[in-house]
Amino acid sequence: MRGDSEADYTTYVSARLTALHRAAYLLCGGDQDRADDVVQVTITKLYRHWRRASGAENLDAYVHRMLVRTYIDEKRRLWSRVRLLPHADDERPGADRPYDAADDRGVLIAALRSLPQRQRAVIVLRFLLDRPVEEVAETLGCSAGTVKSQSSRGLAVLRAALTPAPAPAKTMGTLR
Repeated sequence: MRGDSEADYTTYVSARLTALHRAAYLLCGGDQDRADDVVQVTITKLYRHWRRASGAENLDAYVHRMLVRTYIDEKRRLWSRVRLLPHADDERPGADRPYDAADDRGVLIAALRSLPQRQRAVIVLRFLLDRPVEEVAETLGCSAGTVKSQSSRGLAVLRAALTPAPAPAKTMGTLR
């Protein structure tokens, strides 16, 4: 890569790294280590293909497509199912986790984990990254109707998971 091209790549990645990591974090269901891996692989691929990528009409959409495909490919690999620790739920409170600031974030991440991979990708791209239906369809290689139906199903699951159960009615004891 030439000097100017490398500077353009560095500028682009530096400006977008936080947003890419946030998207990967949400796709990976709150697993920061996996999100780090997905982002690293994505920006490495982007570096290798920078000449072609920089010529894309919408570079952000191109990179998000790369990120989602990297996430899906990484999920398919057998080694990604091996866990050294029991589960990510054993994290210490107050650990260096930049996206756990809000109280409800853990609940949202748990609800996102319950979604199938494609629905999670649709929800993250569509609502958390605010991408249009057509762009999400292109990114995932499916029709706009599929994105809409997956959005509907995913949102229904999230609503059910995030809606608090009604408090039980208090009964008054009988007076004798």
